[in-house]
Amino acid sequence: VNPYILITPNETRRNKLQQIAKKELDDLERWKEEHRPGPVKVVPQKLGGTESEAQARHKQQMMLMQSKYQQKHKREEYLRAKKAAEEAEIMKMKAIQREKAERLEVKKKHQEMQRREMFFEDQYCKTNKLLNRLDLGLPKSDSCQIAACGPESTAW
Repeated sequence: VNPYILITPNETRRNKLQQIAKKELDDLERWKEEHRPGPVKVVPQKLGGTESEAQARHKQQMMLMQSKYQQKHKREEYLRAKKAAEEAEIMKMKAIQREKAERLEVKKKHQEMQRREMFFEDQYCKTNKLLNRLDLGLPKSDSCQIAACGPESTAW
């Protein structure tokens, strides 16, 4: 058997707490008694207006039938709004993709233009080398030193 320690309660503290709790319960009971509602006095009167019971039941039946249609209409409106929101989201995504495709197309055109420009520059240099070699009648090894074309010789 394991030993244990028993702590005795503080009697004065316990009594104070019990007195406070009793006082609060008494205050609550007194407050309930003071704030109890009085008797209800209603003048007797005929309810339902000027309609007969049959008319009231017919009106109630019509309202029930209309509520079904209203619920159906509300559901259709919700689905229509949801579909419109989805369509708007799809259109937004399509616009973003279209913009990306246009930017890619512009980039490809720019690269193609640069490639053609480089090709024409290279063709121009080769043609000049050939013409210089033919005009001067120099051997092939000397012509490379005379017409040195390349990326360094451009105006850029």
